[in-house]
Parts: sequence; C-alpha cells; structure tokens
Amino acid sequence: MTTLADPVPGGRPGDVDRATALSGELSGRGVHGIVLAYVDTAGIGRVKTIPTAKLASAAAWGVGMSPVFDTFLANDSIVTTDVLGSPDGDLRLYPDLDQLVVLAGQPGWAWAPVDRITQEGERHPGCSRTVLRRIVTEAAERHGLTFKAAVEVEWAVGQGPSADGDFVPALSGPAYGATRQVELSDYTADLLSAFAAQGVDVEQLHPEYAAGQFEISVAALDPVAAADRSVLVRQTIRAVAQRHGLVVSFAPAVFAQGVGNGGHLHLSAWRHGVNLHSGGAHRYGMTADAESFAAGVLAHLPALTAVTAPSPASYLRLKPSQWAGVFTAWGRETREAAVRVVTGTAGLHDQAANLEVKPVDLAANPYLALGCVIAAGLDGLTSSAPLPEEITGDPARLGEPEAAARGVRRLPTSLQEAVEEFRKDERLRAALGPVLADAVIAVRQGEIAAVDGHDDERVAAAYRWKY
Repeated sequence: MTTLADPVPGGRPGDVDRATALSGELSGRGVHGIVLAYVDTAGIGRVKTIPTAKLASAAAWGVGMSPVFDTFLANDSIVTTDVLGSPDGDLRLYPDLDQLVVLAGQPGWAWAPVDRITQEGERHPGCSRTVLRRIVTEAAERHGLTFKAAVEVEWAVGQGPSADGDFVPALSGPAYGATRQVELSDYTADLLSAFAAQGVDVEQLHPEYAAGQFEISVAALDPVAAADRSVLVRQTIRAVAQRHGLVVSFAPAVFAQGVGNGGHLHLSAWRHGVNLHSGGAHRYGMTADAESFAAGVLAHLPALTAVTAPSPASYLRLKPSQWAGVFTAWGRETREAAVRVVTGTAGLHDQAANLEVKPVDLAANPYLALGCVIAAGLDGLTSSAPLPEEITGDPARLGEPEAAARGVRRLPTSLQEAVEEFRKDERLRAALGPVLADAVIAVRQGEIAAVDGHDDERVAAAYRWKY
C-alpha cells in the first residue's frame, strides 16, 4: 500500500515530511490557507488554494489544474495549438517549499510558487518556471555562468473600485514629488512592513512619473527566485492596497496616452563568484563575455518583445522619448537605450554592475521574460558577438542614415510585428521548446484578435485591470 510519505512523481525527497512540519507551524501562526501560484503564457497570475492541513498532500501528490490555462488569454478566452488548449488532461501543481512565505498583507494566508508536473511525473513543457530553471542550469553547465536578476515593478494606484472600469488616480502631486509620498504614506509604510515580514529585501520605494504611479526595486536573486519574487511583490502590493480601500493596475498602459508601467529586468552574469560586468578590460569595465552577452540581447530584441511586451497595450507604452527603450541601442546609464549598462557607484562596481533591459512590462510572464533574455545573451556569448558602438542621448534624434550605420533600428510598433519577429527567431523558440513557443504565438495572436478594431483608448481599457 502506498502511503503519503512514499516516493511520488513530481515531489522532492523529504518534501512530505517537511510539509507536514510546516503545516503544523503555519496553523499555529493562524494561517488557514495556502495560495499556489503560477503565471500563464498571457502573463496572468493564476492560483489554486488549499487548506493549510493539505500542504503535505500537495507536496506528495500535487494539486490538479488543467493544462488548458497555457492557452488562456488575458480576457479568459481560450485559443489552441496542436498540443494545448483542449479540455482534456490534467497537471499537478507542486509547491516549492523553499519559497513558501506567510502573507503579511493577507492575514490567514501563505503563498508558494509551483512547478507544473504531468500526472506521470514528467516536467510539463508549458511550465515557464521549469523552462527558466532549465536555461539557467544549462548556462552553468555549458558556460560556468550564474546570474543575478531583479524585476522592477511599477504600478498605478487608484481611488476605490470604479463601477465603469475607469481609473481615478489616488495621487495629486507631481512626479517623484514629496506630496505624493505624503499622500499615500500610510499605504506605502504598510507595504514596507509587509515586505520586511515576508523577507523581501527592498532597495527603493518611491512615487514615479505617471498619474498615481509608484515603483519598487528589490534586491537581486537567482533568476527563478527573482521571478518568484516579482509575482509575490505584486500579490502583496494588491492586497495591501485593497486593505486601504485603493485599487492598483500593473497594466502596461493605464491610459492610451502618456508613460505606462514598466517591468524592467536587471541582469548580471557571474563566473566563479566574479561579476563579468565589472573589472574587465572592455568598455566600462565589461569583460569580453559581458559585451558579447549584451550584444546577444540587442540582436534578439525585436523577437524578445513578443515575450517581454506581450500585450496589445504594451505598444501604447513603447513609444520613443518616453524612457521605454524602443531602439536596438545600448549606452552607459542611458535611459532611452533598450539596454542600459549600469556600472554602479564607485566602490560598488564589482557587486552592482549589470544590464537593464527596458522594453519589458508587467504583462510579461517573468519566467519567460528572464529565460528568453538569458537565452539571447548566451547566443551572443557563444558566438563572441561584437557589441556595437554605444549611443548617448535619445536615439530617436538620430537621422535614418546614422541610425542605420550604427545598427540602430526601431523595435516592433505592434504586437503583430513582434510575433512575426519571434516566428523568425529560431534561437528563442528553441530555448522555450516547441510546445511553449507555439503557445506564445497562439496566445499573442489571440490577444491581437481580441482587440481587432479597437482604438487606443479601448485597448487601454481592455487591459487596465487584467494585470
């Protein structure tokens, strides 16, 4: 007879015993339920929840969920591929106990990211968390590399729920203004308290540029943990806002015009504990491998936008001269460049130097975004790709002949253009695998069809409360 503690498909040795102990500890702390969280291909956070007493069972056998969610759209419509999108089959959600955290903003609840496993105990090819882990593992085995990553989170804070779906900013002060900080100081203080209780190391939390906008920066972790943290950060921001009678939007474009919400990726490559973006003989202290890694990201950026800017609303944000990084260009601390080389403050270069990839928003699945950016960089490193001349200032001001001479091109101006670039990019599709790459294309085409005929205002409204 099989018992709960017997080895089972999908689990890790010792997880059942550990989950049993955790269940008792959590119950003693007043935790009644656990959120099991993942992000689908459309960038929507999906969950199942279990009573705390069922944690050991989830660790042993997983929790059932249909694979159809791999082809859900943001509006909950379903598209299909030759493998995904049917009502058939089941997957098991296995919680990562290493990342389980009690939610300070949701009393009575804990949270854990999951890996999605087939009923036969195999890794599900549509599980973006698994794909990112595989890419990181291959980088270590083939190139001796590890990575540190972080996802910036920008969000707009609005006044109470709106019956008509409109957004009314909860702030009146100017961008980065002290007035804004005062206006929502109770909310942001509670946010900082919640993050501290959850072990989230916050670097900065401040009012931003757009109407009602704030931004939070957190410390870098390994890429899988960084993506997990991005999901947890958003869960916490939303929950604490609700307790204050506020609403939040992480949509790329809350309004059709103006600056939207970004989700910039920060990434650094390391070998033997040494940051490759500092202390080297190349530009701004980069090593040869760091330059080639950056060159790879630049080369794949047109196709990357299908993953990093995956919503029709993303292209309302990706406009020139708005610090969104819409040209295939790089520069040191140049916020209009798609790839910003961050050197850090003198004395911290060896720890702080990194690449910031800017044409990214929070409609993106963070596991897919990080995985594809790393795969692009590794392609450049493998081929020793040369990093072109840097730009300074706004690349939108370059004349067409000069831009062409420098290899600077405009990124896709629509999701359809981005999908066509992704279709042509064999390296990125191979990194995801055929099942997930086909799902990316199908879901993006579904999103395009969902807003066919919409003007910009209707596109913004369609996605305002989806992320």
